[in-house]
Amino acid sequence: MCLCVPAPLLELGGLVVMAYRVVLRAQQKHPVRFILPLLLLVTLLVAVWAESRDYYNLLGVSREATTREIRQAFKKLALTMHPDKNPAHEKFLQVNRAYEVLKDEDLRKKYDKYGEKGLDEQQGGRYESWSFYRYDFGIYDDDLEIITLDSGDFEAAVNSGEIWFINFYFPRCSHCHQLAPTWREFAKEMDGVIRIGAVNCGDNNHLCRRKGINSYPSLYIYRAGQKPEKFNGERSKDNLVRFSMQFITTTVMQLWQGNVFSEIENAFMSGLGWLITFCSDTGGNTYASVRAFSCLAVLSHDGLVKVGWMDCTTQEQLCASFQVTSGATALFPPGSSLDQQGSVLWLNTLDSKEIYSQVINHLPDLELLTSDSFQRKLAHHRWLVSFTFGDRGTASNEYKKLQAFLRNDHIQVGRVDCIADSELCQSLYIHKPCVAVFKGLGIHDFEIHHGKDVLYNIVGFARDSVRAHVTTLRPDNFPSDRKEPWLVDFFAPWCPPCRALLPELRKASIQLAGQMKFGTLDCTIHHNLCSMYNIQAYPTTVIFNGSSVHEYEGQHSADGILEFIQDLVNPSVVVLDPSSFAERVKGRAEGQIWAVDFYAPWCGPCQALMPEWRRMARMLSGQILVGSVDCQRFQTFCQSQGVRAYPEVRLYPSNARQSYNGWHRDAHSLRTWALSSLPRASVDLTPESFRSLVLSGQDHWVVDFYAPWCGPCQHFAPEFEVLARIVKGEIRAGKVDCQAHYQTCQSAGITAYPTVRFYPYLGRRRVRTRTHSSTENKEFHLFVINNMRRTATKHRISPSATST
Repeated sequence: MCLCVPAPLLELGGLVVMAYRVVLRAQQKHPVRFILPLLLLVTLLVAVWAESRDYYNLLGVSREATTREIRQAFKKLALTMHPDKNPAHEKFLQVNRAYEVLKDEDLRKKYDKYGEKGLDEQQGGRYESWSFYRYDFGIYDDDLEIITLDSGDFEAAVNSGEIWFINFYFPRCSHCHQLAPTWREFAKEMDGVIRIGAVNCGDNNHLCRRKGINSYPSLYIYRAGQKPEKFNGERSKDNLVRFSMQFITTTVMQLWQGNVFSEIENAFMSGLGWLITFCSDTGGNTYASVRAFSCLAVLSHDGLVKVGWMDCTTQEQLCASFQVTSGATALFPPGSSLDQQGSVLWLNTLDSKEIYSQVINHLPDLELLTSDSFQRKLAHHRWLVSFTFGDRGTASNEYKKLQAFLRNDHIQVGRVDCIADSELCQSLYIHKPCVAVFKGLGIHDFEIHHGKDVLYNIVGFARDSVRAHVTTLRPDNFPSDRKEPWLVDFFAPWCPPCRALLPELRKASIQLAGQMKFGTLDCTIHHNLCSMYNIQAYPTTVIFNGSSVHEYEGQHSADGILEFIQDLVNPSVVVLDPSSFAERVKGRAEGQIWAVDFYAPWCGPCQALMPEWRRMARMLSGQILVGSVDCQRFQTFCQSQGVRAYPEVRLYPSNARQSYNGWHRDAHSLRTWALSSLPRASVDLTPESFRSLVLSGQDHWVVDFYAPWCGPCQHFAPEFEVLARIVKGEIRAGKVDCQAHYQTCQSAGITAYPTVRFYPYLGRRRVRTRTHSSTENKEFHLFVINNMRRTATKHRISPSATST
């Protein structure tokens, strides 16, 4: 439980009281003289305590730190502060708690927004052994060629268009550690050819489960839009290279007199150059050249250049026309002339990395957009624009590849020099280097990229952004009048949870296109606007709907946002105040049942419960009324109701009151608990009543055959009661305990639990319909209703309860 007064505040209160007592004794003689020292001492204690408890300071990282940086900092501290090596146990527990919170996106946001009081006190209690942190923790964190992916950037990476070979591993897996040296060597070998990644399934359990990972290590090739391919061979470097190269769908073309000039001209017309090696024979040299080009095949795969080779033994005259005999490599840039040798770049190496570097250096630069051409060019076309300030650095060469990556997406790529066109950049509130997508609707509808400054991330962002409906907001387009519904995300670019939320906003905007507009506001630039709306932590997501304003509290996911918006349109939870609580809950009508959540907005477990509470309310619609009370706003009222900790979940059936003490607070567990309070609509059947009422009676029956020890039966029991209430009056519902009445179930042909059967009465004949064993409530209800309809149609009976 998250208590109203967190323990750390009690510790601080104790220090203040001690200081007060010390000064009070002296104050009895000199009352005025010691007032100022007391205030200074209290202030100092508060400052020292706050500093020592700040999670970022405990780990020695900035508030902008990435998950990888946080993990590296924690590992360094764990190796020196661990109780196995150092008796300072309490200090290590603080550091461990800080790590457990900051590595988790949702917990980190709660901590940034509410401090420790927004967290569950149980967080960070467990830790591993010193040897685990030394040998098993963050296996690939220090390897530059291996990119550690997590749930926040995995999808952007594998859908970027580049080929990824990803190692899903678990820190305690011995085979994973055995593979690690080979995986590092393999990553160095393939650097610049494909992307090599790693996912720690210990830290990203949900991601790995979602991807179907059930053994470690699991090695998969990912290509955008295609099914992942699993590697099942012996895990040697050569086998890994051989396996990965087969997915680079590039042909190293053999050129000769009959095709060389047409192929080169066709490539030039498409804006592509040619990389050609001239070989002296078809033996070893040619093989070596082709092998080198195979390692460079990514150049052609990415659409940067065409790759080919020419055998100068059989094409001697053709090679001579290029003024080469053998053993040379040449780059023919697009637009170069075959007649002018000065435009051809001769490369005196077969080293793949050197060739790759020179090819990238000689690719055409991004188109320069100026204030004169900017508005005209962006009016009707989609653009990815790089805004630079002076020195463009090494990234400018990598950005050249964007033109090839985004060609099939019909996204043009350009750049703006903000030193030369400062007014243009200032009008867009762009004050530092960045990349932005303009969506073809003019210069004011754009979205700035705030993810990692790496190619795969930028490509994924561009493709998502042009399909989505998220706009970067500024004072001149902020929806202050709110004539139509807007979702506005107030964020800071340095905040990792903020960056993780942005792609989820894009997904939600696609599903709500035409119903709600989406925008993001950078609070590091627009301080005044954020202050106007009292933004105190990032990200803060607010929905403006007419005159009403709603702050989003829930999971950072598109589904969570959609559920929240759906609940705003058609609320499933009644917001209660003292007056309405007295009227509707205390004064409830006979037979009415209420479930009420007493919460505080700053309480971490309360925030985690909110989306589950709304989901439960929708699942209970028409059966139990669901409400909530804000105990920060109505503190006195909650105290009068005996609420001492948050969240406090209560059920109000008839004249009694029940509190929820279950361990799980998910929607299904809460729903099962709430439904258990309803009066039963089914009856227990004995062998005698089964024969007389079901087999020989004159009513329609639906029967649940179950065993008390069966877990799925227990989970299914409330679903059966829901069905029994739906069809009450038309169909009778009964339950048979197959542990107590084994012979009855055996004679009925029951072989698994739970089993549901529908027995309609058809005059003198009794018909048993098909068995149903699903425990999914919707599927189950449809099963019974559809059976009724089929039976009614076939035998011309007319039961009225035929819809859920």
